[in-house]
This record gives sequence, structure tokens and C-alpha cells, in this order.
Amino acid sequence: MKRSWSVTPFLALGVLLAFGDAQATAQSLTTAPPDGEYKKVSSLVKLPDFLPGMGTLYVVPSTLPAGPFLAYDRGGKLVSSIYMVPLKDLEAHKKFDDLNVAKERVDHVDLYYNAGHPGVPEPHYHIVLWYIPRDQEVSLK
Repeated sequence: MKRSWSVTPFLALGVLLAFGDAQATAQSLTTAPPDGEYKKVSSLVKLPDFLPGMGTLYVVPSTLPAGPFLAYDRGGKLVSSIYMVPLKDLEAHKKFDDLNVAKERVDHVDLYYNAGHPGVPEPHYHIVLWYIPRDQEVSLK
């Protein structure tokens, strides 16, 4: 069986972030808007305030393009952290160190390809650390 090495970094990142002792920032991240240098993504690029399936996104601009992007539901509750990792960086075997996450229990992790959008126009993967159960994701419609 031929092994796809391009997916391996994503799996390793997901496992490390989901189960490792990732260092979170000291500011409050559990409710929107988050403290610190976080900016609403819709104030930085031409995107709606609330993205169906994702929520309202905040990011520290200096961490672009990887993020993390913090996603909140309509009530302002943190539901996920999203990393947007450019395909070219993975193909170049770029190392991503000290990616911050909220100190929340991760329920599940999704990984999916995106061809590009405002803010991260090049092809990339979304790595989503969900803090809510899959059945609660419907609240993000």
C-alpha cells in the first residue's frame, strides 16, 4: 500500500494539538470577543461576520496565514480553533512551532482542503479543533 506523506503532518499536528499540553495564551478566549490582539476576521478581509459551518472568526493578524482562528457561535461561545495551513508550506516541509490553542477539551478534529478564500487566497488545509460535539455543529448554520 502506498502511503501519502502529504497527509502525515496534518495527522501529527491534530494529535499533538488535541492531546498534547499545548500552551494557551493568558487572555480570555472562551467568549467573544477574545482579549488581546485578536481582530474579527471580517474587519480584516471581505468576509461576512458569521460564516455558516464555522461561526464568527477572530485571529491575531501577525499569526497569518496559519492562525489559530478562534471560532464562536452566535451566542459568543468558543466552539473551535482553526488552523489554515498553506499547501505549499506542507510540501516544503515547513515546521509550525508553538501554535496556540484555547485550553478547552477537544471533542474531535476535522481536516479538510480549501482552494482559497479572502484572507488565505492560496490552496490550504483547515485543521479544526472542535470544542463542541459534532451534533452541536448544526448551531453554526
